[in-house]
Amino acid sequence: MLEVDAPATSAVAVDGRSDDDSVLSKGRFSVYQPEQEGLIFPEIPTFKSVGEERLYRKTHLVAACRIFAKYGYDYGFAGHLTVRDPEHPNLYWTNPMCVHFADVRMSNIVLADHSGQVVEGKYAINRAGFVLHASVHRLRPEVMAMCHAHTSYGSAFCATGRPLDPISLDACSFFEDQAVVGKNPGIVTVEGESGIDIAEAMGGARAILHQNHGLLTTSKHSIDAAAWWFIALETCCRAQLAVEASGMKIQLVPPELARYNRKHAGTSFIAWLHFQTLYNHIAKRQPDMFD
Repeated sequence: MLEVDAPATSAVAVDGRSDDDSVLSKGRFSVYQPEQEGLIFPEIPTFKSVGEERLYRKTHLVAACRIFAKYGYDYGFAGHLTVRDPEHPNLYWTNPMCVHFADVRMSNIVLADHSGQVVEGKYAINRAGFVLHASVHRLRPEVMAMCHAHTSYGSAFCATGRPLDPISLDACSFFEDQAVVGKNPGIVTVEGESGIDIAEAMGGARAILHQNHGLLTTSKHSIDAAAWWFIALETCCRAQLAVEASGMKIQLVPPELARYNRKHAGTSFIAWLHFQTLYNHIAKRQPDMFD
């Protein structure tokens, strides 16, 4: 079963609601879950076997790649998404080298180990992707999935060497949950040490802004959440660049309200839920991804 956000303390529920908040009814852990029974609403899946869970992770990895293509996150062969194998956590599934995000499918994704050896699949893997993702997966065993791509707004914002400000409800999802990595700015991660530097500097953050390089997102929950956080992070970078370019004075969300927003609209479950909308849309229109 996919895990929802674990409580930070005994006083915090799985969706970040404190004991001072109203009690949710009927086993609900998020205010977004409907109280009325019998309605169609996405449910976090449970699995009867490790094979079922592997199929889920692989399918949603492929969908995430297709969604990245839809958003225009391709940049030649750059960009890599990974998710751990549920049975062998020292192995991870990833998109193949020099295959466009739009052409990733079940039959061409690759299973690799932390040394960069392909265990299953015909394609090579991206050297930079291996160095970066393998370092994170190895040094951060709690990370289930990770996404990185060379996007326009993320790359531009990362040139500032600053974290995102809480300028909107959406940006509050990253409030106090982002890491700006300034060590070796702009370096291509083809040497092992560069990947280790990022893995060590990121701490437990879901959003990593590597100076003069670009965005990375992680999730302890699912590839769904990691992919959604990337989409949201790129969107927030675009919004902040736009408002700063306007020259108008920016009003920030106060810290206490930013934390409140993150607790209610910035949980792993909410990220997973957002991604289901995109998954259902792409699966209906691009069934060849299951080939």
